Amino acid sequence: MAPLNAEAALRRLMETRLPAVNTAGCHFSPVQGLTGESWRIDGSGITLLARQHSVEKRALGVSRRREAQVLRRCAPGLGPRVFAQNNQWLILEWLEGDIVTDAEFAALNQRGELAAMAAELHRRPLSGYRLDLRRQFRRYWQQLDTRRLTPDWLRLQHHFLQNAPPSPLKLAPLHMDIHPGNLLATGEGLRLIDWEYAADGDVALDIAALFRGNGWSAEEQQRFLQHYARQGYHDVVRLQVQVRCWLPWVDYLMLLWFEVRWQQSGDAEFLRWGAVVRRRFGLSSSEF
Repeated sequence: MAPLNAEAALRRLMETRLPAVNTAGCHFSPVQGLTGESWRIDGSGITLLARQHSVEKRALGVSRRREAQVLRRCAPGLGPRVFAQNNQWLILEWLEGDIVTDAEFAALNQRGELAAMAAELHRRPLSGYRLDLRRQFRRYWQQLDTRRLTPDWLRLQHHFLQNAPPSPLKLAPLHMDIHPGNLLATGEGLRLIDWEYAADGDVALDIAALFRGNGWSAEEQQRFLQHYARQGYHDVVRLQVQVRCWLPWVDYLMLLWFEVRWQQSGDAEFLRWGAVVRRRFGLSSSEF
């Protein structure tokens, strides 16, 4: 969608769903370069974030409808408030705060604040949207560059599709993308942003995604689990075993996601990140 068309569509949505906002005085500015997928809306006494349901996001399994439901049911006090939505757009509260640095993220883990936040999320009511990894694997597989596929990779895909994932220890809402860039330090405490992959699933899966996504060492992982067990799932040994069971599933999800994002963007950085995961599975890391 072109920027002018995006602005017009957002004004119509706000006039319908947010009549108290004076759209004539609003200023619209793109947040993520010129993609038009996210817009900041500055108005009289209000600042909002608009997230588009684009073709690219849909291909990645993102649903703004699901995102809105998760935020409404599971994220009060942890994420942004939902102001309005339709089939194309999701309008959220713009959270003011500082993006957490890598050093601050490590300190939050050291002090147990990160585990406390995750445990708080995992105590929230279910959203009603169950995460289906095998469905995601099939979706991503259809978008891969077939020239990069090998017999070993095909066997790996069949392995994950034919085998059931681990049985959940505890079902809860999951964020699935907790890292420094998605964490804000605000005047009211820590807040999570970018809930587009959030859904219901096993708490150990969310933790496995946290560990892999941040490349944590065994020591950092153990520190998190010890803090988490005091407030979340209390059997730390069983939790640790369950997280290990989920790690290959998270690795494969990451591998496919990197490949699809490379296809969408042409950015070879995604291939370099994916090569690390490919080596874990013993796949060739050759690149174009």
